[in-house]
Amino acid sequence: MWDEAFPSFLIGLREGLEAGLIVSILVATLVRADQKARRPQVWTGVAAAVALSLSFGAVLTFTAANLSGHAQEAFGGVLSLIAVGFVTAMVFWMRRSARTLSAEIKEKVRASLAMGAGALVLTSFLAVAREGLETSLFLWTNVRTAGESTGPLIGAGLGLLLSAGLCWGLYRRALRMNLTRFFTITGIGLIVVAAGVLGYGLRDLQESGLIGGGTSYAFDLGGHLDASSWYATLVQGTLNLTVTMTVLQVVGYVAYLGIVMTLFVEGVRGGTGAPAAAPVAAAATGAEKPAEADAESEAPPARAGRPRWVLPTAAVAVPVVLAGAVIAISDGKQGGSATVAVSEQECGKGFAAPRPGQQVFQMRNTGDKVAEVYLVDPGTGSVYGEIEGLAPGTTRALTATIGSGDYAWRCVPTGGKPVTSAAVHVSGGTEVKAVKPVAEDDLKAPLDSYKEYVGQGLATLVTQSRKLQADVRSGDLATAKADWLAAHLQYASLGAAYGTFADLDGKIDGRPDGLAAKEKDPGFTGFLRLEYGLWHGGTAEELTPVADDLAQNVDQLAHDFPGQDFAPGDLPLRAHEILENTLQFELTGDTDMGSGTNLATARANLTGTQELLTLLQPLLDERDPQVLVKANAGMKRVGDLLAAAHRPEGWTPVDRLPADARRQLNGATGELLEDLAPVPALLEIRKAT
Repeated sequence: MWDEAFPSFLIGLREGLEAGLIVSILVATLVRADQKARRPQVWTGVAAAVALSLSFGAVLTFTAANLSGHAQEAFGGVLSLIAVGFVTAMVFWMRRSARTLSAEIKEKVRASLAMGAGALVLTSFLAVAREGLETSLFLWTNVRTAGESTGPLIGAGLGLLLSAGLCWGLYRRALRMNLTRFFTITGIGLIVVAAGVLGYGLRDLQESGLIGGGTSYAFDLGGHLDASSWYATLVQGTLNLTVTMTVLQVVGYVAYLGIVMTLFVEGVRGGTGAPAAAPVAAAATGAEKPAEADAESEAPPARAGRPRWVLPTAAVAVPVVLAGAVIAISDGKQGGSATVAVSEQECGKGFAAPRPGQQVFQMRNTGDKVAEVYLVDPGTGSVYGEIEGLAPGTTRALTATIGSGDYAWRCVPTGGKPVTSAAVHVSGGTEVKAVKPVAEDDLKAPLDSYKEYVGQGLATLVTQSRKLQADVRSGDLATAKADWLAAHLQYASLGAAYGTFADLDGKIDGRPDGLAAKEKDPGFTGFLRLEYGLWHGGTAEELTPVADDLAQNVDQLAHDFPGQDFAPGDLPLRAHEILENTLQFELTGDTDMGSGTNLATARANLTGTQELLTLLQPLLDERDPQVLVKANAGMKRVGDLLAAAHRPEGWTPVDRLPADARRQLNGATGELLEDLAPVPALLEIRKAT
């Protein structure tokens, strides 16, 4: 984890110490001016700056999570470049402003004391917010680069804790350290880290399509190195050098290191220093010694005779040497792996009879088309392993377990003809289960049956929605409540068809999430809007337009559904997604607009899932009969728990369930989702047939 934590540790330590020194100078200046009572104003500004920084990080995370795949790549790439710019500016700013930093802050504090409390709060807020925003942006970028948050967050936390301890020691004169050397070394480290972030950001922009060159590779060591090995992970985590890099990434990396490191080192040699410990200590203790008098804080003299180009050159050369060392450690190839060609002309080239057991094959696309590749039993077409979307000129690892039997590669280029390699026979191993591939035609019969089920359900729903409309129009709101529940449960039981309902689903059963006026917003329509009105004292006159719109939209859906497209590959996905939404919305009470019938809706969703699994059973039994055995047991367990919440007086609202019952229901539903998780993978449409 340290390889992913180190860059964030460095930024946390550096930014934390900068912000800590600024706060120390602010507080020390107040102490020296005999204004201790006004220290809470400083801490108020600091707290506001911290809150802003955390909010900024949350906004970045939320924004990225709600973008499409290509948009996420573009968003991350642009912010990576901005983060590099901020960090670069920060490193040079501290080098340039260090000697006057203490005097400038003291002058601002004196001016703020004359102006009042608000000015002091604003001064401390502005002084710290800059460091906090930089930290949030760079930390978010590091988390995205690492692909997980634990390591970077731990690294940043440790860096901030250490910086806080250092600042306290400096403030109390309990610690002496050469801050010039500290900020010089960390500045060099951050420049190296920023170069890696720049390369990663450029790759994101290439993958998003904003800039070209995504398939022009400077090197591709995928056939020689295991990208998941400890040494490759270490180099990638600390330096952001990967086994495959494009020409643009390498040019950006080397150019940034060469130019920025040279300018930084030239500036250090030119005599500009870094912030000293003396301004803090002197202000806190009342000593009159100026900051410039602290010999430890002065920049050390340059060593005579050492060429100025040595350090920048080393910064560029070290990553190259490390990469070479990694290749040497790995003996030029990944142990136990073979490189296999994927193309229309060379499908399976390099494939020899493997030994039994788990194997790693390096699949390299030597053609000019994006391809899918499958390791198959050539007799039955059953799949042992697969890679989708393998781009020309790239290499990806495919891990498969090899047993006794025949094996071949099936290459399926986009727009091209599938090609199967020569088969090899393996003996001496155990039997390994393969997945029988599913073709689009295999799902045709279940899809037709499900369309018929949905069509019949929509016909019933039309009648129910018109009855509900008549209840509201006549002012019989008590009957409308009962008829509302019947119609809503009918709609919920058609859950697997949501993907084809398109915009009508939002009009019929949409939530008020994101609407400006929430439940009162004119854009909030359908079952849940009517539920809110019926159970919150809405009048018949007020609710009649809502019921009219609902009936009209249901009629429109029943009319449009027979002509709507329903991708066969979506059918297996719904087996998992219906109850996934149930756990997210119904079992949390998120969609309860007053009726307290979320558990009834959950049972209707369960009914829809059961109908779907019944239709998919023949295909599932051919591939893994135990999946449905476990799933059916889980369906019964969840169904029994939901039935227990239905009392003679009505359904128990989710928030009124006993704590143990709610935990059991959530746990059983989560376990059922785990049991259903293999269904989409088993019934995924593959081109291996």
